[in-house]
Amino acid sequence: MKKGIVIAGNIFVDYIKVVESFPRKGMLANIIEERMAIGGCVSNTIIDLAKMDPSLPLRAVSVLGEDERSRFIIDLFDKYGIDHSRIKFLPGAATGYTDVITSRADNTRTFFNLRGSNSVFDMGDIDFDSLDADLFHIGYALLLDRFDREDPEYGTVMARTLAKARDTGVKTSMDVVSEDSDRFARIVRPALKHCDYLVINEVEGSMVAGIKVRDETGKLLEGAMKDACAKLKDLGVLDTVILHSPEGGYLLGPDGYCSMPSIDVPGDYIKGTVGAGDAFAAGALYAFYHGWDPLRTLNLANCSAAANLSSTDSISGARSLNELLALGEKYKLQGD
Repeated sequence: MKKGIVIAGNIFVDYIKVVESFPRKGMLANIIEERMAIGGCVSNTIIDLAKMDPSLPLRAVSVLGEDERSRFIIDLFDKYGIDHSRIKFLPGAATGYTDVITSRADNTRTFFNLRGSNSVFDMGDIDFDSLDADLFHIGYALLLDRFDREDPEYGTVMARTLAKARDTGVKTSMDVVSEDSDRFARIVRPALKHCDYLVINEVEGSMVAGIKVRDETGKLLEGAMKDACAKLKDLGVLDTVILHSPEGGYLLGPDGYCSMPSIDVPGDYIKGTVGAGDAFAAGALYAFYHGWDPLRTLNLANCSAAANLSSTDSISGARSLNELLALGEKYKLQGD
């Protein structure tokens, strides 16, 4: 009997503001929509999974403050039947939040983040003896201060965490945050050899692998995506690497390499891209959990990401498994 999925890591509240377009520095932008929503790897991924399949056992692991934001988060977890008994509350700490500014002109977004309680979440806050799961997913590397620290034996605390999780018999998965820095190789690479699955976007994959995947015009280089997947496997990923981008998903697993274009939804369908990467990851995790074949895995991940695009926040676009698969039937793939 399957035991479910544990999602550990960042939890935030998102304060989403949609502006007409991003202004030049020092200039004004008009806010045309705003809302409060949930964000972060744990929140986004676990609620996407809960809406995908309400029967799936799901457990969240993190640290929150004792404040209005944490109450908002726990209320949502209760709404979707998510086990939050492994979340710890730290008096005096502020639950992390993100100001998410989305441009209506091109649906790009910029994040202004307060780590808050996420900055004190540590390996010691995870009870490995009671994981009681088949799959352990953690994120985001580069945004979990205590896990990004150096470890004398494993390279990083994140690497030690994944190794300890694997020692309990669970499969492991890690997600990474996009940032403009040179930390990717130093912080992410040590963890790869303890990851069964790695599902990250093309920017993150390029930075970790050290392979450029776009040319000077911004065009995605499909051959380079395959090379980046191969490099990430060579760096240690144990089972499957998936890189995703607006153009599609690219997978290298035990049975070889394959790719699938994204779903070609109409322009007026897209309301935002906040949480699209987590939605893609949720689809992939669901498929890994159930042992689906690579193309079926990419299809569900693409459908989940496409559903996410229909909302300005990270979870309102999430749908049931049947609705997601129907979305893939409704629209063509890019390039068809």
